[in-house]
Amino acid sequence: MNPTALKEHEGAHLDATRQSYDTVAADYARFVKDPGALDPVSRAVLSAFAELVTSSGLGPTADVGCGPGKVTAYLTGLGVSAFGVDLSPKMIELARAAHPGLRFEVGSMTALESGDGELGGILAFYSTHHLPPAELPQVYGEFYRVLAPGGHLLLVTRVGEEEHQRRTYGYGDGDPAPFDSYRLPADRIAELLERVGFAITAQTLQAPDEGEKRPVVSFLARKPTTAEAP
Repeated sequence: MNPTALKEHEGAHLDATRQSYDTVAADYARFVKDPGALDPVSRAVLSAFAELVTSSGLGPTADVGCGPGKVTAYLTGLGVSAFGVDLSPKMIELARAAHPGLRFEVGSMTALESGDGELGGILAFYSTHHLPPAELPQVYGEFYRVLAPGGHLLLVTRVGEEEHQRRTYGYGDGDPAPFDSYRLPADRIAELLERVGFAITAQTLQAPDEGEKRPVVSFLARKPTTAEAP
């Protein structure tokens, strides 16, 4: 695909995802659990990430694909200087209303507005699975770019065997909202993270939740310092 066609494809894909989440935003906010009600392993992974980024002192943490801001607020409660970014203006509207003391921005993880090396942490909590696999190197590269050397990434997603699923409905009983989801094997995700320069420091694999078919993988990764770079 030539660069112009690729740009148009990415634009159409992001527009469709934005419109779908705008449609279901209110139902989504009611449907999704508060982080404090998650399983013990998920809470432990978030706590470990919070400890890593607060102890590094390198800068704020971006919760990319933050939705209604529940995880952003949870990280803040753990002492993290966190802000949220989401593609959906409706999600950001809900996040600001629910957490007026926190910072939330409309934006895309494909082109983050943070400067090079500006952040101490990036959280992608079930937010990258709508991206076609061909776009992941660009997005992981953006994560790497905005992190300071020594900064940390936590990426949590469901995994599968190169699967593409298209749903035509969203959350609750709202209007139809199409969602594309892509599930890659964990080793493929790890390979892509390492290819852009991340060092994976920990990885967990959890069995599917009740009602789910696909397991969850969590990657803690770090951007090497200049002294550690090959």
